[in-house]
Amino acid sequence: MLTATLMALGAATLHASWNFAVKRNTDSGLALWGQFFIAMFVAAGALVAWWIIDDRPDFAWQYTLLSGITHLPYSILLVRAYNTGDFSVSYPIARGGGAIGAAVLGVVLLDDVLSMLTIAGIALAGVGFFLLSRGSLRQMRFAISTAAIIGVYTAIDATGVRQSADPAAYALSIFVTTGFTVSVWTFATRRGAVIDALRQQWKPFGFAAIGTLASYCLTLLAMRLAPVGYVAVLRESSVLIAAVIGWKLLGEQDHRRRIGGTIVVLVGLVALVAGG
Repeated sequence: MLTATLMALGAATLHASWNFAVKRNTDSGLALWGQFFIAMFVAAGALVAWWIIDDRPDFAWQYTLLSGITHLPYSILLVRAYNTGDFSVSYPIARGGGAIGAAVLGVVLLDDVLSMLTIAGIALAGVGFFLLSRGSLRQMRFAISTAAIIGVYTAIDATGVRQSADPAAYALSIFVTTGFTVSVWTFATRRGAVIDALRQQWKPFGFAAIGTLASYCLTLLAMRLAPVGYVAVLRESSVLIAAVIGWKLLGEQDHRRRIGGTIVVLVGLVALVAGG
């Protein structure tokens, strides 16, 4: 259990860190593209190696394609959320709201059943969002939109994983399709900037790509050693990490209310997962 705990907390830290790298970059759009671009090749290489060493990985490719397409508006909205709002507000709302959206879509699309504890967790997280949003309605619009898209692609991925014989291969395939769709969009809209950005910032892009891949892999490995709900709760502690990063590293103001609101969101997410 200790190993799973450390893996889940490591995944949370890595996820908040690569998002912080995107937020801090002077061009968040290119920063997000760069990490997905490099992650695409790493994931594709891993899938090819899988095929050569073992056999063709078996996963629900149609959901992979759908997930990759859905990740494009997610990427666009996430960048806008970070460009118009503080990290300590945008990140917790996007991630926490995404978890709530996924729970609701699970009921609508996957016939999941919500317990009273889960419903209470959703309501409590809503209170936390209210605390976070006071005086920040302008910056919330893109974070809320991002949360909605996270809920959609999480529901898609939940379906895809359930229909895949090799869940790890499905996870890798998402990085391939996401990297492709985001790259097509970026090359179409900012062709003149991508080459220079990749040449000048390939190291930070590479570290961010490793961070996002490692975060996902650590979460999957932790779920093999501990209950899914336990890992999911620890993984969502990234919202608290992000609030502290915004306060300490970005100098964002009103940190007491924001950290308090983030803690309320986190407790709501704990109840949501525990009720599942």
